[in-house]
Amino acid sequence: MSTTTSPLAEINVLETLLSSDGFVPSIPNSIEECGIAATTVEGLVMKYLLQFGARSGRNIAQRLCLPFGILESLLDKMKTRRILVHTGHAPLNDYLYALTETGINRAKSAYKSCSYVGPCPVPLEDYINSVEAQSVRAETPRQEDLRRAFADISVEADMMEVLGPAVNSGAGLFLYGAAGNGKTTLARQMTRCFSQDIWIPHVVVEDGQFVKLSDPAYHVEVESEGPQLVRDNDHDTRWIRIRRPLVVVGGELTMIDLEIRHDPTSNICEAPLQMKSNCGCLLIDDFGRQRIQSDELLNRWIVPLEERCDFLTLPTGKKIQVPFDQLIIFSTNLNPSDLADDAFLRRLPYKIEVHDPKPQEFHKLFSAMCRKHGCQYRKEAVDYLMDKHYRPSGRPLRRCHPRDLIIQIRNLCAYHNRPLELQPAYIDRAVKSYFAAFSGT
Repeated sequence: MSTTTSPLAEINVLETLLSSDGFVPSIPNSIEECGIAATTVEGLVMKYLLQFGARSGRNIAQRLCLPFGILESLLDKMKTRRILVHTGHAPLNDYLYALTETGINRAKSAYKSCSYVGPCPVPLEDYINSVEAQSVRAETPRQEDLRRAFADISVEADMMEVLGPAVNSGAGLFLYGAAGNGKTTLARQMTRCFSQDIWIPHVVVEDGQFVKLSDPAYHVEVESEGPQLVRDNDHDTRWIRIRRPLVVVGGELTMIDLEIRHDPTSNICEAPLQMKSNCGCLLIDDFGRQRIQSDELLNRWIVPLEERCDFLTLPTGKKIQVPFDQLIIFSTNLNPSDLADDAFLRRLPYKIEVHDPKPQEFHKLFSAMCRKHGCQYRKEAVDYLMDKHYRPSGRPLRRCHPRDLIIQIRNLCAYHNRPLELQPAYIDRAVKSYFAAFSGT
């Protein structure tokens, strides 16, 4: 299951990188141009047929995400070596292929070595080139891009002026401030500033190890327009086109998530979170509340933040260098200086405090929540809320309060089968139940 790099493959990658339309993985014209050893492809064919029985050549090619034209000759060679046999005809001058007894034995051996069955992998080197060609640092979001990204939330002009340069840096930033003021929401919206979609491989391979990169939890595939046959004929289908990824992790983050995870039973590897977030955003939410020490996490990333590359270890023991190319965001309600030393903080060029909303913005938030829930906004009702339940006790305004209080009032009105309204009596009931366990917050 080794890889091979040919001059043809290198030319193919170079042409892709120099394309005027940006990075689009071009269709390989041969197995050699795939950058993968023929024995690796044979192993995938045998394991697929072992699992699913006789299949047509085009079906096999579709499963392996390879052009049928370059796979057909390989299938013929496997038939000549009596690994495969024809069991019938298939449409479009194709055949049904099945394993011989020799093929079954070889397939079982290959499956025992590695149970991966799916799209043919892409060499690690090609993946590295793709990240360089699609770097998040090459994006330059403008004011209109930020306005579009934050159109459905309330962001003050002063905050927008600070966020704009931070997003353009493509480096890293701290978002800090009191809980409930929308730090996580801000961080999530930032990915929308980046306009271009990117291409990632389903799987990469290095030193015979299959590392799964594509993850539906973080990667949203962008469907191309036109019939399926047209879509599959305009790019190498070992790659998928996705929106720039947003990977969000919170208190559940551990050091294991930052390394290649290897399943010893299947012998299949899973890419770490920072690799899945390349060319996008990585949000460390509730930083400082992970199950690992904050300094341990920060020390793990000091070199990647400085050098823009990371070093990972394969199950074989081989060290590989991969890009560390994302806008990394640390969101916390703790003081950054209490979590990190100067050596780390200087590697995150932007530290942005998210302040409590001012009364005017608090009104705007209530108005937006009223529209969302079909309730008439009444300015005097919000003034009543602040005059009675905030100012006398010194309770700070929080951006989450309008949403949460409207939901409380909605539930109250639904229970009593009454129309949703901003009435003082409803506000008093909502405040009593919402703030009772959080006196002084």
